[in-house]
Parts: sequence; structure tokens; C-alpha cells
Amino acid sequence: MARYTGPTTRIARKFGEPIYGPDKTFEKRNTPPGQHGLASKRKKVKEYGTQLKEKQKVKYMYGVLERQFRNTYARAARMKGQTGENLLFLLESRLDNLVYRLGIAPTRAAARQLVLHRHITLDGVVCNVPSCQVKPGQVIAVRERSKSLEVIQASVASATKYSWLEFDPKTLVGKYLNIPARTEIPENINEQLIVDIYSKQ
Repeated sequence: MARYTGPTTRIARKFGEPIYGPDKTFEKRNTPPGQHGLASKRKKVKEYGTQLKEKQKVKYMYGVLERQFRNTYARAARMKGQTGENLLFLLESRLDNLVYRLGIAPTRAAARQLVLHRHITLDGVVCNVPSCQVKPGQVIAVRERSKSLEVIQASVASATKYSWLEFDPKTLVGKYLNIPARTEIPENINEQLIVDIYSKQ
């Protein structure tokens, strides 16, 4: 399956929440997509359907394909602590997600593109792997020749600050300070549903 590149609002409407960030179109029309709209909500969803929907939501949210997601889950299961929380911490530690969290890009998809196009450095070395796992203490920055890009400047101007990240908007240099606590991750995610669906397989 190829990565989804279609309308993001349609996916947000499917899950009933703006999973890609603020969306004016979603606010105007937040009913499920398709000709039946609200009528589709009347169908009773089984337990498996609820679990699958949560997994799909997180995959779309972080821009991860099924095989990547399954491998990330397997890694989370091998780590100490709660598997669900470990999964979120691994997803949050992806380079493309941190570029988005720092405010260098307006969305995770835009952050992925900046990384792929070699606009981002990790500890001073250009890294074009969006899924690269960043460790606390590592420095993420925009390449000198890319600092004048309009998309970066516009995004930095309206960036949200997070306690586990440090960022200088003048030099466009940020640092991953520590793994965030579960309560600090703002997205509406029920990671236990994802653990439940994989534990049955």
C-alpha cells in the first residue's frame, strides 16, 4: 500500500477529529465522508472495529505505513514499561515528527518532505530519513542554505512550544531534551486499543 496523499480533511472526517491539526474545512463539515454522512454513525461498531479505527487513526496521524507501524510496535513490546506508551514515545522520537513539533514545518507531511529534500541536519549532519529515531540530547537544525525557505519562516512564526524541546527561532536550531511524559502528548490517542488489537494476532 502506498502512502496516502489524498485530501486530509476527508480522513479527519472519517475519524471525527482533526488528526492533522487545525482544519477550517473540518470545522464547517465534520460529518463522516460519503453520501450517507451521519447515517453511517448509527451502525453499531464492534470491539475489533473500535480497536482497528484507533490503530488506523494513529498511522494516518504520524504518516506511518502498516509494516513500519508493526515493526515499531514490536520494538515497543521489547522495551521495559508499558507497550502502548513505549509505542507513542517511539513515534514521537521520529525525526519528521520532531521537525513538526519544533515548528519548522506546519504539518508532519511537510516535515517529512523537508527531511527527504535534505533541508534538515541531525547533530550537524544532513539526514534525509524521516523515520530516523532521535535520541534525547541530539540537535536538530535547518541547513544554512534552507533557512530562507518561506514555508519554514511562516511555520516558525506560529509554532507551539513543547516542554521536552528547546528551539531558537533565530538560528533555527533545536534540541530534543527528553522523552515526553504520556500526559504531555496532546493528541487524543487511546494506545491501549492498539495494544489490544496486536495482542490478538
